Amino acid sequence: MIYFIFNQLTNKKTDLNYNPYLIRNIGNQIMTMLAGLFSVIAILPLILVLSYILIKGSSQISLSLFTELPPSPGLESGGIGNALLGTFVVTTIAAFVSIPIGVGGGIFLAEYSKSGWFAKFIRFGTNALSGIPSIITGVFIYGTIVVNRLIFGHTYSALAGGLALSILMLPTIIKTTDEGLKLVSDDLRRGALGVGASRFVTIVQITLPMALTPITTGIVLAIARAAGETAPLIFTALFSPYWPDLLSRDSIFSPIATLSVLIHNFSIMPLKAQNELAWAASFILVLLIFCLNLFSRLLVRIASK
Repeated sequence: MIYFIFNQLTNKKTDLNYNPYLIRNIGNQIMTMLAGLFSVIAILPLILVLSYILIKGSSQISLSLFTELPPSPGLESGGIGNALLGTFVVTTIAAFVSIPIGVGGGIFLAEYSKSGWFAKFIRFGTNALSGIPSIITGVFIYGTIVVNRLIFGHTYSALAGGLALSILMLPTIIKTTDEGLKLVSDDLRRGALGVGASRFVTIVQITLPMALTPITTGIVLAIARAAGETAPLIFTALFSPYWPDLLSRDSIFSPIATLSVLIHNFSIMPLKAQNELAWAASFILVLLIFCLNLFSRLLVRIASK
């Protein structure tokens, strides 16, 4: 506007056609190219990591990889079946512990204590908990539960690993539940309360179903993060070269193999067979997490419609 007024005052003819040789247009093109270059650089590590793991790990994919145990040192072939099953067991335990607590905490923050000091304290604590390194969580469970044998006298176990992972899942589930419920219009709450429904019935039958998609998305993202954690499981679930006996009630009280710990253990071994299995397990784990993230994006797309 100032430029236009200046030209009018000085009787200078203004050209409204686009001139690519003007300084401002040249600067705009340079900044656009720099922004695009930085965007490519930002996504480049992800592309390189996925490509490298795809090249190194995809060649080991076979049926025996999913159905056999890891080989003993010095032997060839074998699979990662016990680690794949152990990852499912530990992640399921973590989900059973963290989902009720996380969703319940989010409901409390969004529906019962929206702006009180206690709600602010919980939100601050949740944000702080999300920034704690995962290895600290593992050391905490190791020092409190594993060392003191609080789980019926057992030390390293799938249950201890699940508890460690559940702590990591809690902040994501609480925050997504809180934010998801905030998106539900207050008119729906007032309408339900106006026809005589209690707050509990309003939450269960009105607000929770409306916010189900963002809550589910947060749960899926939390599970994807927990499935890829290594440090907490080294201190809690340890590792086992055998199949977990899921038909026994003591199966969750025993050490169990997981994909992330298998990758850590086998990648530092000076044995070719174990190194190749570590790459194959990395490929399977990345593929699993990638699929979970795609599933969460699909839920978001469904919710937007």
